[in-house]
Amino acid sequence: MTDTATRAGRRAGAPALRRAVAFEAALWRSLLAWVRRRPPVVEPGGTAFGYAATVTPLFWVFIGVSAVEVPMLDVIIAHTVGWRWLRILALVVGVYGLFWMFGLLAAMRWHPHVVGPAGLRVRYGGSIDIRIPWEDVAEIRPRSRQLAASRTVQSEAGDAGVILSIVTGSQTSVDVVLRRPTSVLLPKGPSEPVTELRFHVDDPRALVALAHRHLDVA
Repeated sequence: MTDTATRAGRRAGAPALRRAVAFEAALWRSLLAWVRRRPPVVEPGGTAFGYAATVTPLFWVFIGVSAVEVPMLDVIIAHTVGWRWLRILALVVGVYGLFWMFGLLAAMRWHPHVVGPAGLRVRYGGSIDIRIPWEDVAEIRPRSRQLAASRTVQSEAGDAGVILSIVTGSQTSVDVVLRRPTSVLLPKGPSEPVTELRFHVDDPRALVALAHRHLDVA
């Protein structure tokens, strides 16, 4: 491989590494805040809306299974190969994975959506934070949708332009129609201009009702 290709590969990998580090840092900060029972940080006049209720039971299942698997794997290794280094490695990886799942759940709970005087804030953990001013909102309505894929960020072509979905548990429950094509900030950088934003919230009717009150004032 040439020096030019090597440098190009490093430049391409640097943003991905920074995103991974930022994601991990946000996850552990959220877990620490959750353990200390600190409330989510919401701007003055804002109201927080959670979105993790549908996936919380699944998280607890994974956490419970992992909590059982860690000591079981240690026993299996001890009674088969018996390598101490492998037991330590498996224990470290298992415990890290267990706390990682706690951290991801904490990040979702500690970074709620926010409806405030200035606009709508759509979030997902510590990695997605989309701010939409009220003057950019043409319409907001509750509508439940089940998606075939479970990816958090999904986009598709709609009749009026690109539709961006921030998905939780393979679903969205609120549609936000924008007045004009707008680019929003995503973990990989600015999105292509979108005309509609869809996301999930535990109580879509309450969020939409409060949003309408702000829209009436804006």
